[in-house]
Amino acid sequence: MCLAIPAKVLEIHDEKAVVDFGGVKREAWITLVDNVKVGDYLIIHTGYAIQRLDKKDAEETLKLFKEFENYEDLK
Repeated sequence: MCLAIPAKVLEIHDEKAVVDFGGVKREAWITLVDNVKVGDYLIIHTGYAIQRLDKKDAEETLKLFKEFENYEDLK
């Protein structure tokens, strides 16, 4: 199963951006989304930005992912 995960754009270099997945930085292709700017939140799937996401929704989703990380600690 593959996940599409929100990430914040930190830098833009031509057709790629450096994005932050809650502390993990990676490069992603941004050619499928128009007018990407630093500070935008994007949905990233297999290294490609596929959609812009508003800040509130992105932060809520990242919070849920963080809770999944800590699931074993809650048992």
